[in-house]
Amino acid sequence: MAALEQLTTTPATLGEGPCWHGEQQVLYWVDIWGKSLHCFDPANGHDRLWDIGEMVGTVAPRSQGGLLLGLERGFAFFDPTTESLEKLPAVEDDDVTRFNDGKCDPSGRFWCGSMDQQEEKNIGTFYRMTADGHVTPFVSDVGISNGIGWNPDQTVMYFIDSPTKSVFAFDYEKATGDISNRRVAFTLGPDDGWPDGMTTDTEGMIWLAEWAGSRVCRRNPETGEILLQIDVPAPHTSACCFGGPDMNELYITTARKGMTDEQLAEFPNAGNLFRIKTDVTGSPTYSFAG
Repeated sequence: MAALEQLTTTPATLGEGPCWHGEQQVLYWVDIWGKSLHCFDPANGHDRLWDIGEMVGTVAPRSQGGLLLGLERGFAFFDPTTESLEKLPAVEDDDVTRFNDGKCDPSGRFWCGSMDQQEEKNIGTFYRMTADGHVTPFVSDVGISNGIGWNPDQTVMYFIDSPTKSVFAFDYEKATGDISNRRVAFTLGPDDGWPDGMTTDTEGMIWLAEWAGSRVCRRNPETGEILLQIDVPAPHTSACCFGGPDMNELYITTARKGMTDEQLAEFPNAGNLFRIKTDVTGSPTYSFAG
């Protein structure tokens, strides 16, 4: 496996939500606390930024063009070319929660969860939005709604509620988008970081970013066994996704949020975007069907 590369030089406060756009061959990602959307173009190394004006937790491509964003109170369509932002009706119309991680499933439905902005109470909810804009809650009493992914045959969906230190699994019905039979796939140990963002590969393994763990680990979802560890020069590795023309390049977001002055001195590049070429093929990014 190749060496880890640092791709940006201007750090994000809370880098998150990396999303590979296969058609454009670029990586979209967000700085939640920076209230901004980024687009990294590997062809020229340029990282473009849009000021969204409020916290943006996640980004996904749309099949008809443009992007779908998860904002503080709900979702919105964004056109990077015209910079137009079309907000959909609010899902959680309050100042207590905000939306965090989200991802589209193989049938183009958007899954996204909310969390307590103070990160104290389990008042978040995990939702699904279909192509017609209908939003349905599926999981309540969530602490910090985070990573989402699917196994290769698209029969299992994974979901992370970070404070539990667990990766959960659901039976997933691709045709209907229903999930059932929630169970713990595996739980991180006391010496591990907190499970944050995740992705999967075509061999069915999970790539998990560990907040306060300075690493991304490839794990067997059946056992939680670490198969590969990627050390990252940032305490808070927040999320990861595969990209590149061969879908074997792992992009990793990091954060500076919550770091002490001593940590910032030790890890000056925390908050930047990183990439490493792997020996496996990652699962594709799915687009929103609406």
